[in-house]
Amino acid sequence: MKLTHKFIKTIPDELEDSVLYISMEYGTAMHKCCCGCGRKVVTPFSADDWQLLYDGDTVSLYPSIGNWNFPCQSHYWIINNEIEWAPKWSKEQIQRVREKGNKRSKKKKFDPFSIFKWIQRKNSNL
Repeated sequence: MKLTHKFIKTIPDELEDSVLYISMEYGTAMHKCCCGCGRKVVTPFSADDWQLLYDGDTVSLYPSIGNWNFPCQSHYWIINNEIEWAPKWSKEQIQRVREKGNKRSKKKKFDPFSIFKWIQRKNSNL
């Protein structure tokens, strides 16, 4: 599945399918869940949340998007405007990642190159 991206000032009330809306003014991106359930997925940009990479043509978000609070519980990456699906996670895996994320966010230092390293690793595994 391929997404298109739109840089906008504010997120529209109605989201189109397969479009990643990016508001640099508000430091966030939003799209409809890629599983097709239609729920809105919000990905704020910060050292503790998501990082956005724009290469002039495509966008990537890091880390993966785990919609654990949605009935679908979809989990995927957005890499170069492409959706890469992740395996379904158990409740125990989700809980461990949530706990780890809470601990990490309290002491995490921002690495502006972490998304480049991550995409390089992902591309080398393809």
